[in-house]
Amino acid sequence: MTRPLAIISGAGVAGLAAAWWLDRAGWRTLIIERAEHLRGNGYMLGLSGLGYETACRMGIHDALAAEAYEINENVYLDSRGREILRLRYRDFLKDLSYLAVRRTTLVKALQDVLPASATLRFSRQIAGFADHGASVTVTLDTGEELACDLLIGADGARSALRRQLFGPDGICLQPLGYYFAVYDLEAPKEFDTDFVSYAEPGHLAEYYSLNDGRLAAMHVWRDAAPGLEQQTDKAGLLATVCAQSHPKVRHLTDQLRVSGARPVIDSLTMIDLPRWSNGRVLLLGDAAHCLTLVSGQGAGMALASAEMLAEALMGSASVEAALARHEARLRPVITRLQARSRKMAAVFIPQSRFAFHLRNVIMRNMPRSWLGRYFTSALRSEIELARVSG
Repeated sequence: MTRPLAIISGAGVAGLAAAWWLDRAGWRTLIIERAEHLRGNGYMLGLSGLGYETACRMGIHDALAAEAYEINENVYLDSRGREILRLRYRDFLKDLSYLAVRRTTLVKALQDVLPASATLRFSRQIAGFADHGASVTVTLDTGEELACDLLIGADGARSALRRQLFGPDGICLQPLGYYFAVYDLEAPKEFDTDFVSYAEPGHLAEYYSLNDGRLAAMHVWRDAAPGLEQQTDKAGLLATVCAQSHPKVRHLTDQLRVSGARPVIDSLTMIDLPRWSNGRVLLLGDAAHCLTLVSGQGAGMALASAEMLAEALMGSASVEAALARHEARLRPVITRLQARSRKMAAVFIPQSRFAFHLRNVIMRNMPRSWLGRYFTSALRSEIELARVSG
């Protein structure tokens, strides 16, 4: 008997995880990726709770652990280089199952365990589709037509398939009032510690020393203006954001421009849809319910959602029933995590100088044991919010 076929748009975390789990459910998969290869850029992410447990069930824990970062200490400095505080992660993460890895590492680990039933096709896009009830016809940008039993949009927060399925994004995009930028630099030995943050009102710049000697940078700043991610001179935009920052931050931003590297810049925007599927077409991961990096659970929930989809397909009489079951099980979790992200966004990076300095005074004078308990409690709360009932 021929296995049913799912076509997946997007070879990111959600798409690759879906291919692995659908194989367990007896499906074949064809992954369509518009890039020429798996994307090598990516920020640091944490896997904990449900996402960590799913990674273990997929057998990729050891591969991730081998490339994981043990961030012992994060030093926070202000724009004048004065120390605000030191967070000793090793103290308040020691009792938690937690992995800090680059998104690139997670994607590579998922690619390495792709089953024989999964096929990857690069440099292709889905131009359109037609849901016939009993099957779906997918048209690629080359004009080629493919028949499948399920179409999955796992093409990220800017999902093209989502717009084809539900029309213009409109109110489903919920900007949190921030932008972020990520990039890597050939800048070894810039810092004495592996994790340094420069904080100022409305802007946070963070630098991680990578295992290969390079430096990974991430900026998050407040700006409600729409469309900044569409600017062509992204290094110039970042230079403007950092114009009043610490000299080290400005120096590294200058290095970015000289290197010719192109930072990834986008808004922190949640996706909130009334439903994630229609007929035999499903949105998965960020395409359905982007949580943003404020949550810290986006990658983990993409892994877990793929597992839940496979379980629903195995336990349902039809594809449509399975998609409804998948959403009913997952949506309460996403609703809780998105509500938390909205609350955190309001205080994530203080905008005014008064609020910024007030927070710094409180954190400087808080006993370290209290500070550790605060961050541990916040992470445990995040993990519990991501738990799935049933």
